[in-house]
Amino acid sequence: MLMTTTDGVDGAKITQYLGIVSGDTVLGTNIFSDLFASIRDIVGGRSGSYEEKLQKAKDTALSEMAARAKALGADAVIGIDLDYHSIGGDSKTLLMVVANGTAVNLEW
Repeated sequence: MLMTTTDGVDGAKITQYLGIVSGDTVLGTNIFSDLFASIRDIVGGRSGSYEEKLQKAKDTALSEMAARAKALGADAVIGIDLDYHSIGGDSKTLLMVVANGTAVNLEW
């Protein structure tokens, strides 16, 4: 499945718009990730555990979106946008990633 953030694909003609497709995921962190992230806030540096969780959430959201596009018979998803949110009030222990795009059929 071809997926792009652009509104078209060079060298291809969009023959059919199949609709908006989305994928989302919410991943929880754990107390140890939160503790180490808090320490990183104080001393500086990157939080590897959060980065890994964020990458996993992004991959899952994109995969779900592609599966929904494929179920519609799409060749590609164009105009992809990723949104990131934290859920959980002050503790912010849930990470949410939403991927949205337009499912299309292409002619080369």
